[in-house]
Amino acid sequence: MHNSVRIADGLTYLGGNDRRIALFESAYPVPRGVSYNSYLLTDEKTVLFDTVDLSVSDLFFENLAYALDGRGLDYVVVHHMEPDHSATFARLLEKYPSVTVVTNQKVAQMLKNYFGFAGNVHLVKEGDSLSVGRRTLTFVFAPMVHWPEVMFTYVPEDGILFSADAFGTFGALPGSIFADEVDFERDFLDDARRYYFNIVGKYGVQVQNVLKKAAGLDIRLVCPLHGPVWRRDFAWYLKKYLTWSAYEPEEKCVAVFYASVYGHTQNAAEIVASAVAAEGVKVRTYDVSVTHVSELVAEAFRCSHAVFASTTYNNGIFVNMENFLGDLKAHAFQNRKYAVVENGSWAPQAGGLIEGALAPCKNLQLLGEKVTVLSAVNAESAEKLVALGKLIAQDVKAN
Repeated sequence: MHNSVRIADGLTYLGGNDRRIALFESAYPVPRGVSYNSYLLTDEKTVLFDTVDLSVSDLFFENLAYALDGRGLDYVVVHHMEPDHSATFARLLEKYPSVTVVTNQKVAQMLKNYFGFAGNVHLVKEGDSLSVGRRTLTFVFAPMVHWPEVMFTYVPEDGILFSADAFGTFGALPGSIFADEVDFERDFLDDARRYYFNIVGKYGVQVQNVLKKAAGLDIRLVCPLHGPVWRRDFAWYLKKYLTWSAYEPEEKCVAVFYASVYGHTQNAAEIVASAVAAEGVKVRTYDVSVTHVSELVAEAFRCSHAVFASTTYNNGIFVNMENFLGDLKAHAFQNRKYAVVENGSWAPQAGGLIEGALAPCKNLQLLGEKVTVLSAVNAESAEKLVALGKLIAQDVKAN
């Protein structure tokens, strides 16, 4: 049975939720599920904005038929070709064979690659417009946010922005589809941050370029492909995107990341964290072997300061810490201050290797000297760990 939602005059939400999915893109845990959003605009012409993932395809087609209410489908705008938004494209053509596909040249090539489709396409370029009756569709290209073919659609008459994956988030919708009807900061912000930095975050320069384009638009309604629709207080969320895409810390605080086998490196990391907290600075501590790397990446970008503590393992960095550092590099980690703690029973060298792993990252500053623990924390190393925590806290408060 259909479950579509009226968003505004002539605009209907057609999406659905998948709460059974374990890994988004086979990589990122989504314990709260994910939504796949699609929208129908009805004017003199009917316009569908994107399709959905296979997991919610039956509901989507019921919603579409109900929202069309006996009318034909004139246009489908394809903003982004990733299969969680385009997997039902072939089935859509079977049901609505006369529909015109509105998209750009790169999407058209991908439609051919995925589906062998080379049919009725209306190609658009940056800034092109298409009248659908009372309303006009204007197309804004958003390459590498987060695929090269991505574009947005803006409806100037109503101030609607269809933003593809931008401004999306993990997490199924709870019933309401509007951000102002949920506690977004409590229930969605962590997922939104994790979504941004793991899915889009590498392309901050490209995001900034698109945000500059959007700055000149009168935006009253934002319709992303995942997560809630924004009709109020969007400036708050936009500010988050401006901070994230500039690789600036979201908060002046410390994240302590440790890799420990038998608990001694954990002990060292927690001594540092306690010393930070004793100075009145916010701190969170993570075992990189337990917490999923997507959460670690998001936290590293949220905080202004980081501590990396690792045991030496096979003459290297412990494997889960090494993988985490590789992910940070891959996601363009930069503009942060950090400290290093190493452990080793006979040849401690993880600290220098951590510094080497972070060396390619831009504008990182090492605070203090690395602290070396020989097997287990003793009085001498404990004193150094406390001093390091105090140094980090003082730097947080001074900046």
